Amino acid sequence: MSAARILRRLPSTLVNRIAAGEVVERPASAVKELVENALDAGARRIAVTLKEGGRTFISVVDDGVGMSPEELRLAVERHCTSKLPDDDLTDIRTLGFRGEALPSIASVSRFTITSRPAGADTAWSLEVDGGAKGEPKPAAHPQGTRVEVRELFFATPARLKFLKEPRTESGHVADAMRRLAMAHPGVAFRLESEERALIDLAAANGSLLSGDAARLERLAAIMGREFADNAVAIDATREGFRLTGFAGLPTLNRPTSQHQYLFVNGRPVRDKLLTGAVRGAYQDFLARDRHPMVALFLEAPPEMVDVNVHPAKTEVRFRDAGIVRGMIVGALRTALSAAGHRASTTVSDAALGAFRPHTGFATPLPMGGGGNGIGYSSVPRGLAEAAMQFIAPLDGLSARVEEQPANIAPGNYPLGVARAQLHETYIVAQTDQGVVIVDQHAAHERLVHERLKTQLEAEGVKRQALLLPEVVEIGEDGARRLTQRAAELADMGLVVEPFGLGAVVVRETPAVLGEVDIQGLVRDLADELAEMGDHLSLKEKVEEVCGTLACHTSVRAGRRLTVEEMNALLRQMEATPHSGQCNHGRPTYVELKLADIERLFGRR
Repeated sequence: MSAARILRRLPSTLVNRIAAGEVVERPASAVKELVENALDAGARRIAVTLKEGGRTFISVVDDGVGMSPEELRLAVERHCTSKLPDDDLTDIRTLGFRGEALPSIASVSRFTITSRPAGADTAWSLEVDGGAKGEPKPAAHPQGTRVEVRELFFATPARLKFLKEPRTESGHVADAMRRLAMAHPGVAFRLESEERALIDLAAANGSLLSGDAARLERLAAIMGREFADNAVAIDATREGFRLTGFAGLPTLNRPTSQHQYLFVNGRPVRDKLLTGAVRGAYQDFLARDRHPMVALFLEAPPEMVDVNVHPAKTEVRFRDAGIVRGMIVGALRTALSAAGHRASTTVSDAALGAFRPHTGFATPLPMGGGGNGIGYSSVPRGLAEAAMQFIAPLDGLSARVEEQPANIAPGNYPLGVARAQLHETYIVAQTDQGVVIVDQHAAHERLVHERLKTQLEAEGVKRQALLLPEVVEIGEDGARRLTQRAAELADMGLVVEPFGLGAVVVRETPAVLGEVDIQGLVRDLADELAEMGDHLSLKEKVEEVCGTLACHTSVRAGRRLTVEEMNALLRQMEATPHSGQCNHGRPTYVELKLADIERLFGRR
């Protein structure tokens, strides 16, 4: 039997290293904490320098308010901060507030901080070596603060084994800085690694750009110009919360969710509630394996959000999660509906990129009409006959074009006037600025889907009673979650009641689902309620069936349409929200501007 262990107080250096294990996971964690400190200090310019991905050297320089020698001494002590003036953890208005970042980083590195407050005659510098603190010394430095971190994790060598190669670590640092830069467009950010600039973002000029314009310019610099060109603005308020930002059109999507940036009170977060709300807002427009591009900024009353639930402050908890999720879903769907039939410009860009002007000849074609042979090449035998056959009118096309009413002007309609149908699948329409090519099946599928959704909203979800109610055992927690949401589930067509301990009985299901695996449906629903705390998963299943019905009842590819039917389809698309993409996020039409077409043929 082992001897009894005696309780003892851990040394402060070990305590700090334990804290560092929670706060400083890798170089990017240290940079994030230091840049947040700079932002809280009112910096307008922040420059970060790395060597070996931050493993051997990190420097963060800002032009903020700076610190006195007395403040430097306190800054590297645990739980010392200037950011909780009233000691109120329910009223946090800064990015940092724990007072752990500097002592945690300093405990596992060779750390130097140099600072000069406004109006001071000199700067002061303080060194901390693996937690051993020195005394402030005079130094040369402009107003602001410079933090240098050398040999990160030298005091905890085991952590070094988990670091990736320098390029990967630099990438994590860049990602952390980009997120902070999105939330603060008025601040200039620069990141250098091995003397190469990874980020160089100028501060937005407030006198030239409005708040939204400045933010969109910053987002364009980080997420790409295609996002700025194909995003809709978000601005919604509800019960003290405000949501702003930009959301990409559904046709601008990606295979992963890494291009979704979410912020709460200026703090970048990775929150299941928020990502789930984005998924819920787009689930009717995208396939399950595609993800939208968004940058959303939520301003919440400090007392309504707890930012103190994670050491690295990357997660938050809301007092009323339902308000937040409902506002996000509603705001995104409203903005996407306002976009109407608009589709991403990347669709037409990709189409133009697929075109390859081609003559089919190795030598130039004739340049003029003279008969002296100058500027001519030899013409292959049969070319003239082939050319005449190629430019001859297609059978039936001229007659069908002539059938169209002469008084319809393309300029009167955004999607133009139908001029032809190709391969019984694609409608070609002429607009006043170019040509629109419509996938008739994809377009009509969206129109039918929207009509089905409108019908469901107007008449409610029709239920079908089960001849024999089905009992589903899902455990006490799962049964409690479902019965707590019984009224909401009934609105969606699913009627459940408690049935003993850890089970529910299902009496009615949504009629639109037809024959359904009730056991699987209820278990999936309970699992998703546990994760998301919402009933949208059932709505997703109902709307997914709406999409399936729409696909099977819409105009199929291969069906010949009359001119009147083609124009009717175009007019319905113009009047229907979300008609720019089918139910799976694919575009329903491609628009080619006349100027772009002329470039293809060398006319511009």
